[in-house]
Amino acid sequence: MHDALPIVEAEKVCVPAEPEGPALLETRGLCVWAGNRALIRNVNLKIAAKQVFGLIGPSGAGKSTLLKCLNRLIELTPGLRIEGEVLLHGKSIYDRAVDADGLRGRIGILFQQPVVFPKSIYQNVIFGVRHLGVVKQHDWPAVAERALSESALWDEVKDRLKEPASRLSVGQQQRLCLARTLANEPEVILMDEPTSALDPRSAGAIEELILRLKSQRTIVLVTHNIPQARRLADWLACLCVNEGVGEVMETACCDKLLDNPSCQGVVEYLRAGEPEGRG
Repeated sequence: MHDALPIVEAEKVCVPAEPEGPALLETRGLCVWAGNRALIRNVNLKIAAKQVFGLIGPSGAGKSTLLKCLNRLIELTPGLRIEGEVLLHGKSIYDRAVDADGLRGRIGILFQQPVVFPKSIYQNVIFGVRHLGVVKQHDWPAVAERALSESALWDEVKDRLKEPASRLSVGQQQRLCLARTLANEPEVILMDEPTSALDPRSAGAIEELILRLKSQRTIVLVTHNIPQARRLADWLACLCVNEGVGEVMETACCDKLLDNPSCQGVVEYLRAGEPEGRG
């Protein structure tokens, strides 16, 4: 795929670069274990505000696992435990005083397959704010309109808010899930291959929204689509498998990592390529 990529000496040491500016979200020595087996280890990342931070790498390198650590969804998977730190504004999100549900309102997530609830379009949008109780009931309609407008869905559904969300197309359902996340006014949105299940037109709509949203929010995007990473990401981290464990091999600004990577594992990954949509 990248015929012009340089040959990198195997013994070269890779030193992860850091984006400029203070970190909004940071991991320090992050490891995830399943019993005695490490899934990812020693992940150190700094993610600045109002950018798209992309996570790329081969299947099985732990990108989705890492993403779930960033808003404590990893705690909902039995048998997994984490070591290290995840910091939001310099404070640990795993501190016992931090409410996990409230945290997930601040750090929302969008999955590969849209997850709509067996409720109306309107009830789907307000599900989070209703559960968290941070918005008064009389303000829910305004919140729903704002979130649906921000996800470019309002004009398509404003006259059918009472209809089941399941009647929407897959692309509309994904934007509805985004609206549900946006209703909580998150600081960070985690996206795990959000376009891989969509047709090209719907995928393009989500990409346009990502570029628009980053002016106000930070987005962490897992993608196997390298052209998509180039279109959307400001900064990239590439995870590869080393001795059976996922590790961050290199971080850099998008063009630097894709056009002139420093690490042999990243060079090999980009040369080999990988079909879009694999987990």
